[in-house]
Amino acid sequence: MMELTSSPLFGVTLTIAAYWIGMAIQKKVNKVICNGMLIAVVLVILTLTVLQIPYENYYQGGSLINLFLGPATACLAVSIYMKIDLLKKYWLPVVVGCSVGTVTSIGCVYGLCRLFGLDRELTMSLLPKSVTTPIAAAVAGGHGGIVSLAVAAVCFTGIIGNLCAPLMIRLFRVREPLAAGLGIGACSHAMGTAKALELGETEGAMSGLAIGLCGLLTSLLSLIFDLLP
Repeated sequence: MMELTSSPLFGVTLTIAAYWIGMAIQKKVNKVICNGMLIAVVLVILTLTVLQIPYENYYQGGSLINLFLGPATACLAVSIYMKIDLLKKYWLPVVVGCSVGTVTSIGCVYGLCRLFGLDRELTMSLLPKSVTTPIAAAVAGGHGGIVSLAVAAVCFTGIIGNLCAPLMIRLFRVREPLAAGLGIGACSHAMGTAKALELGETEGAMSGLAIGLCGLLTSLLSLIFDLLP
């Protein structure tokens, strides 16, 4: 059994199967809580727990899927290019919006960490929670944080954003697709962008743009992390 699960093919197969099942349930039930990615995560965790499979074995294949995260994010540039005229027209609101979103995210996390008395290691792990995984891992690892915790925080943030984005848009009556897309991408990176693409082409393109801009801004702001107590 251990020899089978330690093969990279096991991790890849389990991930694809869990995602397929999750998306099938989402389409059939059509409820917000029945999110395909959330179901897939739960299925993978349950499988590893019930069968007592070490995470390291699963990650032999999971790491192969992670390799496609960067190229998949880069492919969002195609949809952004399709909206280049819109971007030229509203470049200033885009830059200001992403800047404010990045500072607000980092500021809120830092404030809450101080409020609840978390140590520096945990704080550095949680600060980059709203950017895509490769950037969050680099930022957290480079400033004394726990990379695995940073990745977990990113995943949790993305799932929450994916689930809550439509509700938040209705609740705050966001009628401009550009604003909706930027807000989703700035808060919940690639997982949120998956939901933004379902909402519309403009929302998806702007959410993809926000991933890049907020990731860049977070990387720059991380230069001051070492000055934080």
